[in-house]
Amino acid sequence: MIIHHPILGPRDAQEFVYLGDASLMDRPDGMTAGIEEFHEYLYQRGNPAGEHRELWYHEQGDRSWLVVTRNTVTHEITKVELARDVARAKGRSK
Repeated sequence: MIIHHPILGPRDAQEFVYLGDASLMDRPDGMTAGIEEFHEYLYQRGNPAGEHRELWYHEQGDRSWLVVTRNTVTHEITKVELARDVARAKGRSK
């Protein structure tokens, strides 16, 4: 599988480490969230068939985090974004 890195161009997926669902970026605030909200965040995961947003770490390259939108049935990658850009767009980063 080839991942089209936004900065470095096409890279083999073996250069990356898969972390999981990109919703991990939406961690609840530890000061205001209740125990149920943290339980949902930590333990409840979907297993979608079709389009899915995932976190990938470029371990064998520039060590960047990417949000990859991939079809879990066909493995077709439709979008790749830097995780920092996604976080900034959500107001979660400086």
